[in-house]
Amino acid sequence: MKHFTDFLCVTNPETDRMIAEFISGKNAERDRKILRRRLIDGITYEKLAEEFELSANHIKRILYTREIELLRAINYPK
Repeated sequence: MKHFTDFLCVTNPETDRMIAEFISGKNAERDRKILRRRLIDGITYEKLAEEFELSANHIKRILYTREIELLRAINYPK
């Protein structure tokens, strides 16, 4: 599965800034942490599932939903 950073040429600090700026709503803090750990630190779904005490499938759904949210926030594609 491609990720947010695969579509854009962005640095880790830029990715971190976008996560902080555009991720809000229910479970936002948890989801920001999950996004950072996956997109910046490169942690696997399985390790994230253990770390956040969720299933790997739940982690995948969170990442997919929030990455779409980020792409929409920056109007990708333009």
